[in-house]
Amino acid sequence: MKVHVLKQQHVFPISLQKTWEFFSTPRNLNEITPADLGFTMTYSPSEKMIEGQIITYRIRIAPLIHVPWVTEIKSVKEPQSFIDNQISGPYTLWHHLHHFEETPAGVLLTDLVNYAMPFGPLGSIAHAVFVRRKLKHIFSHRRHTLEKNFGKK
Repeated sequence: MKVHVLKQQHVFPISLQKTWEFFSTPRNLNEITPADLGFTMTYSPSEKMIEGQIITYRIRIAPLIHVPWVTEIKSVKEPQSFIDNQISGPYTLWHHLHHFEETPAGVLLTDLVNYAMPFGPLGSIAHAVFVRRKLKHIFSHRRHTLEKNFGKK
């Protein structure tokens, strides 16, 4: 299994507490996800993220093809970090570390995603042709939306 890594860092001129409040509220994921993903949260038992929490979504992976995605919040270290892992969904592996660090300029947000594609060689082709680009688009949209809401550095 080939594990891919996506890393993104950006500084937002807001407080660590305000950053944590936004990211630890699962429903805010709708706000920072591009509309073309057809993202819908279908279940989140809590308004605030807690360790062990299961969250379910539906996403569009291709025109007219929607799949369920189930994640578990594996680790919460308020207000520094949390990890979500895919239990079931479009990837063979999805491990997403969200890390927040206070700096003189604001909060450094680091996303570190380790992920692997299903379907062996076909998954590798899909990754090269489509998935890598789609993930970059998703995280670029996310950054743009956060800059619009919180400012940019």
